[in-house]
Amino acid sequence: MYVGTLSFDLLLGDVRSLKEKRSVVKPIVAELQRKFSVSAAEVSGQNLHRRAEIGVAMVSGDPGHLSDVLDRCERLVAARPEVELLSVRRRLHTDED
Repeated sequence: MYVGTLSFDLLLGDVRSLKEKRSVVKPIVAELQRKFSVSAAEVSGQNLHRRAEIGVAMVSGDPGHLSDVLDRCERLVAARPEVELLSVRRRLHTDED
């Protein structure tokens, strides 16, 4: 069993309130979940207007498939014009860790 996680540190564009922030972050999380069947959520910075951290996790029996899906998740977030991707942290774990 392999578990992969991604953590995206995002700078949001012209966002002036937490409500506007939700309108940017929520669709990204929903699209990750829908397109790739991963677990995704905003995991940090909930009280900051222009920053967000989105976490993604997936379990797979095939490390190649896991890496492919995480790569596609990263490309999806990087391609969103309303956010600037500041950093990505990727971790892969096995059941022997």
